[in-house]
Amino acid sequence: MKFQTRITKVENGQEIIYGQNLEKLMEENTFAQNIFFLLTSKLPNEKASKMFEAILSSIIDHGPATASAMIARISASAKNSLHASVAAGLLGLGERHGVVISQAMDFFYEHVEEKDLSSLLTKMKEEKKYVLGFGHKFFIDTDPRTLKLFSLAKENEIFGVHCELALAIEKNLNEISSKKLPLNADGAIAAILCDMKLESSIGNGVFVIARVPGLVAQILEEVNNDVGIRRLDDGEIEYL
Repeated sequence: MKFQTRITKVENGQEIIYGQNLEKLMEENTFAQNIFFLLTSKLPNEKASKMFEAILSSIIDHGPATASAMIARISASAKNSLHASVAAGLLGLGERHGVVISQAMDFFYEHVEEKDLSSLLTKMKEEKKYVLGFGHKFFIDTDPRTLKLFSLAKENEIFGVHCELALAIEKNLNEISSKKLPLNADGAIAAILCDMKLESSIGNGVFVIARVPGLVAQILEEVNNDVGIRRLDDGEIEYL
């Protein structure tokens, strides 16, 4: 078996990541900066660093009711190990929860020069196709994370054509939709990462990385509470 990599190597007793000594990265960079470095092979400047820190924090946790946290806590309640429960939680991510940033980035990149958004979105609706990154179960009118992320993007001179496109899509969607579809944090992050000129393949990885601390916290709380194995009551099951 043979792997090829340009990321990390260990030689002469030193660990080297993209040509940088790990000890130097440990001393000079934040954890978020080193994540950015691992994903892109480039160290972010000060403004990109602040933006990336905010992005990671904005999706670090969303409570025990999300599919990923719920599955992680159920796994922990069955006395699985921490790492097994984290893995179970990550497997609870999907297109309806969490891993949509890459797809949204692809859409923004593809349609950044679209001249007739209204017609495009109307056609997509008729074909039952949807733009990912819009709508939220609890944030009905506005996702507060989006407001803060875009505020920071403007403050750090990152807000650009893709963020403007995301807001234009939000406006047009809400003109043709039967329910309110706010630009959610995933969509905002996708637009910002596009304006940072990052590859779309990175997007879903950002969400996965950011959510792991939240899953660990949810699991530890479940273990500490020790209420026993989680299962549905008979009254919660409808037999057909």
